[in-house]
Amino acid sequence: MKTSFTSGKTWNDLDGVAIQAHGGGILYDKGIYYWFGENKNSVTRKSRVVGFNTDAVGVSCYMSTDLYNWKNKGIVLSSVKDEPQHELHTSKIIERPKVVYNENTKKYVMFMHIDTSDYQYAKVGIAISDFPVGPYQYLGSIAPHSSDSRDMTVFKDDDGKAYLLHSSESNATMYIGELGNDYRETTHVFTKNLIKNYREAPAIFKRKGKYYLITSGCTGWDPNQAEYAVAENMLGSWRVAGNPCVGPNADKTFYAQSTFVFPVVNKNDAYIAMFDMWKKEDLGMSPYLWLPIQFEGDRMFIEWHDEWNLSIFK
Repeated sequence: MKTSFTSGKTWNDLDGVAIQAHGGGILYDKGIYYWFGENKNSVTRKSRVVGFNTDAVGVSCYMSTDLYNWKNKGIVLSSVKDEPQHELHTSKIIERPKVVYNENTKKYVMFMHIDTSDYQYAKVGIAISDFPVGPYQYLGSIAPHSSDSRDMTVFKDDDGKAYLLHSSESNATMYIGELGNDYRETTHVFTKNLIKNYREAPAIFKRKGKYYLITSGCTGWDPNQAEYAVAENMLGSWRVAGNPCVGPNADKTFYAQSTFVFPVVNKNDAYIAMFDMWKKEDLGMSPYLWLPIQFEGDRMFIEWHDEWNLSIFK
């Protein structure tokens, strides 16, 4: 049994198999953490758009009570093999799945980036389930605010309102839009942020009434420098605050890319930043990088740890 996080190493589940949860996110529900992510357990192939990619397999789910040891619950939303026009066909793109619970409908709602292999479709797929471990029923896709959507994430605030954040205008601008009461559609309320900054891979969290948004540059599978922005209101003005990473290789985000940030339950002021260390020629074996976020006042910083555990949080 694992008792620590080992940065950049292969992370096996409780059956000793490498975890397939790339571009993922965490849902905490009734004492259990659920880790959803892209299953890339298929052959990496050449792609004329992003260099390399895999056939779509689906969305995996793992569960844990300690964050170190994960039980594989299988593929909870599968790709479709026999319908080439289906949005979940193996030839399509299923990326960055995130799940939130909707108290109004009593449904778990999954969001994901849905695209064609040439990345020209650029929509948000939505699926629902009665249980966190699925199976999830695919409802179809939306073009939020009648715009394109590539890298995306979902944030559920303390008041139950949920927001979709997505790279739009061909990645030039980050849109933040309020979701409706059932979380299945965007409303007319949205803002355009980081305009012409070309940022993707959004990962957002809330701390002491402020919102923090980590993003990456747009360099495909290759690493680049992370950046974070801060706001007093989700739909307010965002102030760019610089690179959150410090130390060696901080200018390359430790050769990783952001995907999600989540609070650690029953720990004070404790947040973990999740990254993917993309192995572009063998995407299914891309390792994960989880690091603690630390603060000096309102300033956040993330530094590399070869190995660490939750005792780092006081």
